[in-house]
Amino acid sequence: MERRALQGVLAVLSLIPLLGLWLIWLQGPGYFLGDSGVSIPSSLDNQLRYLAGVYFGTVTLTLWWAIPRIEARSEAVTIAAVGVFLGGIGRLVSIASVGMPGDPSMLVGLVLELVVAPLLVLWQRRIALASRDRALS
Repeated sequence: MERRALQGVLAVLSLIPLLGLWLIWLQGPGYFLGDSGVSIPSSLDNQLRYLAGVYFGTVTLTLWWAIPRIEARSEAVTIAAVGVFLGGIGRLVSIASVGMPGDPSMLVGLVLELVVAPLLVLWQRRIALASRDRALS
């Protein structure tokens, strides 16, 4: 039951980069600025659309690969979580450098990145150890 719960949580969370990919590729990075009228330079637009693809390709696809055999794929979950955690560190640097973001979803992201991602690694390890213990019994 705990294994299924982790699989479900990871499946839901893996959709966040997919949503980001869709929003940034199709709507453009300006979507996050609302109707502020601010123009995004083409080089920044280009970089953000690229990073949306990298985020999807590394986090979502890695988790989708790991989910079916979650108890055996500790490395994959850890790599995805470390990438997400480092992204959270980037958000902290941004906050320290330029201030709080205007979009509250960015703060939700910060909590997911710095708190939830490490907890998911610990949860996955717990399930992996329980699976090994059952196999040895």
